[in-house]
Amino acid sequence: MNLILLEPEDFLPDGRAALSGRRMKHVLEVQQAEPGQTLRLGQVNGLMGEGLLLVREPDRLLFEVSLNMPPPPRLPVTLLLALPRPKMLKRILQTVATLGVQRLVLLNSYRVEKSFWDSPFLRSEAIREELVLGLEQGRDTVLPEVWLEKRFKPFVEDRLPGISAGSRCLVAHPGGESACPVAVNAPLTLAIGPEGGFIPYEVDSLVCQGFEPVHLGPRILRVETAVTALLSRLFV
Repeated sequence: MNLILLEPEDFLPDGRAALSGRRMKHVLEVQQAEPGQTLRLGQVNGLMGEGLLLVREPDRLLFEVSLNMPPPPRLPVTLLLALPRPKMLKRILQTVATLGVQRLVLLNSYRVEKSFWDSPFLRSEAIREELVLGLEQGRDTVLPEVWLEKRFKPFVEDRLPGISAGSRCLVAHPGGESACPVAVNAPLTLAIGPEGGFIPYEVDSLVCQGFEPVHLGPRILRVETAVTALLSRLFV
């Protein structure tokens, strides 16, 4: 945890903040903080700064808080990701938040198992929990937007044009026409398929919406590895 994130309900009427539960345990056992020590704090979807640990009580820690720094800039990217396996999804959500992705669209695909959509990891509170862990790691405060799109064709034909307008559009696909560009550092809509990749119909549908098929070389990567590799290559 490189940043302790505060929720609105953590703030007391006098402006101090109270931490309990998982965050309190981390402060005491991992950071081994004592009263008088200053730690990095931030408010979810707000500013970052510092907190002076004032009091250690049996069930909470009290901080004097000063938040005056903006969070790091977001990556100007909308990531379209075919819904991965539930356990992989947890890791990807953390990675997406750590890297500063602006928007994540979890998308259906022919090769996505229907049962994945019934996973408890897709509940809003479960998604948010993983995103917060990623923000703590990346020292950021702004939660990525996460959309769930269970119907590929209506989304690509009706909603995607408005989402991708004004951005360069890439679909990562084994056997893509060209190598993935480097250091685009500009608004981008990036589509990544499921294990085994998008089927030809899905690739063609994205191409019809202006997407360029690109590849990362001859090796086939796990989805979670491809997410990190592509974002690291595209945003330097």
